[in-house]
Amino acid sequence: MASNTQEAAHGAADAAHGSAPGMPQLDFSTFGNQIFWLAVALVVIYLILSRVALPRIAAVLAERQGTITNDLAAAEDLKAKAVEAENAYNKALADARAEAQRIAAETRAEIQADLNDAIAKADAQIAEKAAESEKAIAEIKAGALESVKVVATDTAEALVAALGGKADAKAVSAAVDERMKG
Repeated sequence: MASNTQEAAHGAADAAHGSAPGMPQLDFSTFGNQIFWLAVALVVIYLILSRVALPRIAAVLAERQGTITNDLAAAEDLKAKAVEAENAYNKALADARAEAQRIAAETRAEIQADLNDAIAKADAQIAEKAAESEKAIAEIKAGALESVKVVATDTAEALVAALGGKADAKAVSAAVDERMKG
């Protein structure tokens, strides 16, 4: 029995080899049928792609393009706002510097005014003390001149008396006054 099964299997294999020309796709007797189903498959694939897949892909691409456009517009807006903010910052900085310079100039002017007042007071005090000193010097000079006059008169009288003459107080005083005048 085993040999009958093997012979039957070999016989069927030989029959299959003998009657089949090779690949069924290359069998010319089925070309019309294959072309028909190829056309049907291509039409179905085209319909599926054109009605379902491609609109979805187009929608996704349109959505992406819209998102990109919106993002670019938002970026332009943000860039404009950044430029405005930078300009506002630069203006505020310039205003702050101008204000600082104005305050510094006012402070310098106040300090200079205070300094001028202090110099004027010091000059007035110096002038007052100089006047007092000149007055004191004048008093000392007057006192010294009076003392010199007295000493000169006494010395002249003593010299006249030592030389053996009689000193006239009025004449000696007039001579000393004449000599002191220059």
